[in-house]
Amino acid sequence: MSWVQQYQPLGSVAMSALVAGIPLYILFFMLAVKRMAGHKAAFVATGTAVLLAIAAWGMPVDLAVGATLYGAAFGIFPIVWIVITAIWVYNMTVESGEFNIIKNSLAQITDDRRLQAIFIAFAFGSFIEGTAGFGTPVAITAAMLVGLGFNPLYAAGICLIANTAPVAFGAIGIPIVVAAKVTDLDMMTISAICGRQLPFLSIIVPIWLSVTMCGFKRTLEVLPAVIIAGVCFAGSQFLVSNYVGPYLPDIISAIVTILGLGLFLKVWKPKQTWHFPDEPPASQRTVASEFSGAEIFRAWTPYIILAIMVFLWGLDPIKDLLKPFGFTFEWPGLHNMVVKTAPIVAKDAPYGAVFNVNIGSAAGTAILIAGLISVIFMPGYGYGKASACLMRTIKQLKWPIVTIAMILGLAYIMNYSGMSSSMGLAFTATGSLFPFFSPILGWLGVFLTGSDTSSNALFGSLQKTTAQQIGVSPELCVAANSSGGVTGKMISPQSISVATAASNMVGKEGDIFRFTLPHSLAMLAFVAVLTLLQAYPLKWMLP
Repeated sequence: MSWVQQYQPLGSVAMSALVAGIPLYILFFMLAVKRMAGHKAAFVATGTAVLLAIAAWGMPVDLAVGATLYGAAFGIFPIVWIVITAIWVYNMTVESGEFNIIKNSLAQITDDRRLQAIFIAFAFGSFIEGTAGFGTPVAITAAMLVGLGFNPLYAAGICLIANTAPVAFGAIGIPIVVAAKVTDLDMMTISAICGRQLPFLSIIVPIWLSVTMCGFKRTLEVLPAVIIAGVCFAGSQFLVSNYVGPYLPDIISAIVTILGLGLFLKVWKPKQTWHFPDEPPASQRTVASEFSGAEIFRAWTPYIILAIMVFLWGLDPIKDLLKPFGFTFEWPGLHNMVVKTAPIVAKDAPYGAVFNVNIGSAAGTAILIAGLISVIFMPGYGYGKASACLMRTIKQLKWPIVTIAMILGLAYIMNYSGMSSSMGLAFTATGSLFPFFSPILGWLGVFLTGSDTSSNALFGSLQKTTAQQIGVSPELCVAANSSGGVTGKMISPQSISVATAASNMVGKEGDIFRFTLPHSLAMLAFVAVLTLLQAYPLKWMLP
């Protein structure tokens, strides 16, 4: 017998929303105030959510347990699968000595930590976000920055901040595709609106990263380079999202930025090179090239292969080809047993729970194959060492694996019980100010789920319905859900768990949360004000 979701179990929208947020208040408090290890905070928050779902929202015990386990399973696959394989490739490059060559080659382009962060966290990370998404860019780039000698806290925090502007078009545009699908709105229009919001963030993110690292005064030393990076990315993102579609903005923008900044640095260098204060003095750092061009190319081969494989795995023909190498099944006792109702959906609809074990077409599999191919090019390294490295990597990630599974369990119990929708409905009471709160709803969705795609699936219909009721563009509010959502990625416990795993800061999730929270709120405020203006006085900006 199916169970119908309740969105106001405590009588009023406001009270229901306040109580629904209790697991999140606990998570915030434990991470930001108590600085508790992520897996412990996630365990308490998830347990609280299950109890609330049963006691206050009236969810049957078997459905509550099933939804939590379903979310945890999704955390293991495909999310943890991506993290394990990405960190494994990095660990192999370190063990084989190839990463030392990578560090040296980057120093030839620039030994400046500010510009290295823009190259790797912003530009290369955007390329990986565009091809794979779902935690992959943070896992790869944070590990690379730590390997280069970055302070681990800054490596994790910078990669999370950098992974904002590209998120809406991540994984070959999946967030926008899903937003259009669940709302039945024109995909190109949603893509174009996101492309008229996010470039404003994209153009300032490189400056933002540099100021975060060294302050405004020292950022002026590299201002020409950060402007080049921002303009290259933002300009490409606007053009591709508006005139090509949502599939390639990240990939093309990243390539243009890497080429543009790389060429610029051939003719311009900052007068002073900046490093973290706790790094060795300049006299102890070797900058001169020790390796030939062939050795440098060989060292970068794992990441070149990885980028190619992840790109190929994102193409529909490849996905179709690999689809038989996997299977799906309906989650026992949960699939279609929960019914979503108005106003979250236009008419009653069963809430599906189909687990997709797409082992062939998963991004983690692409990274695994890239790693296996890369072993061939690593001197003095073989598959025996690679296998041992994989086992050590899994052991290294044991607590992040638990944390990610718990966090996804929390997201799914809140979704299936209707608690997330109860919180979302509270925003619809804001009337004509709803466009301001529209990005905040997306931000909340990404914090809950760790995914802009999931946030769009969760709140897309609600955004559309509310916008139509108050007489503003439904496409704007749906796009703002995605644009606001990108600013929540850096504080999502799922993303933070990936970052701590990649930067060897397991147990320090609270420190990273405190590091990224002010940046997340500042960027969110910017998108919220912009959306409100675009709904009324700046309506001419919309397509």
